Amino acid sequence: DIACVLATDEQNLKATYAHELESGAIKANARVAESLYRRATGEGREAVTAAIFWLKTRARWKETSIHELEGKLDTSVTFVTTYEDSKLL
Repeated sequence: DIACVLATDEQNLKATYAHELESGAIKANARVAESLYRRATGEGREAVTAAIFWLKTRARWKETSIHELEGKLDTSVTFVTTYEDSKLL
């Protein structure tokens, strides 16, 4: 796509701008992460949303749900707990 916009062939683009093509996505990701981090450590509603997103993706936090059951228990119940973090094994 870049070669098309610059009206050059892909081989020439890769030969001339190999480093830029290789590092461009890394730099863009770093800037987005920096922006998200600033928001997550800021104030207000936007900060809470950013912090939750950051913790879910970077700290492996996850949302859980609790199920409450009512009624007569006439059979045995088995509860199984699973851990996804390989560090616990």
